[in-house]
Amino acid sequence: MITINLKKRVYTSLSLLLLVFLIIKSNFILVFCLIVMGVISLLEFFNISKKIMKNNLIQTSSNLFFIIYMFSFCYMFFFLSNFPQLKLLLFLLLFGCIGSDIGGYIIGKLVKGPKLTKLSPNKTLAGAVGGIIFTGLFMSVAIFYITKNLNYLILIIALVTSISCQLGDLLFSFLKRKAKIKDTGNFLPGHGGILDRVDGILLGIPLGFVALILLY
Repeated sequence: MITINLKKRVYTSLSLLLLVFLIIKSNFILVFCLIVMGVISLLEFFNISKKIMKNNLIQTSSNLFFIIYMFSFCYMFFFLSNFPQLKLLLFLLLFGCIGSDIGGYIIGKLVKGPKLTKLSPNKTLAGAVGGIIFTGLFMSVAIFYITKNLNYLILIIALVTSISCQLGDLLFSFLKRKAKIKDTGNFLPGHGGILDRVDGILLGIPLGFVALILLY
């Protein structure tokens, strides 16, 4: 039986996929989404850091670091999106991150098996492998659709992207456990907060982009 929460998760996921396609078509929507994502992510992180860090200096330093990182991420995403070829690569990586999240969720739920780490009890080894496989599939299909060719290097880039996504996810899972909260917020029905959705992307896209530059 499909639970209400799962229905919300599916509907929200479909809405987010539609939003991604709108972002590809419109720079105005891209800028608007980056601003909303950046501001809400910062507020959610501030809430986490307040619960975890009692030392004001450490809390302020952590918040400042995250502000700089979020601003740099959003600015570079917007800046690179002004160049058609680089925009293509960015969204290729974004779809790879989406594939990692979907693969991890589906395979993890179906196969279950050994836990990946104590940092996040819901993460399984099967889910981690599923995330890597789905990232490879998503990125390979996208590359083939664009270029009508396949290159084994895309599988290496997919591997780097998926592992980076999962590390970002685990990092925020660890922070949420320390803060004793399930989700970073409730902005997205069935998913939680903005950071619950973009935690992997914040690491997956930058490191995936570096892998692309080095290998291509």
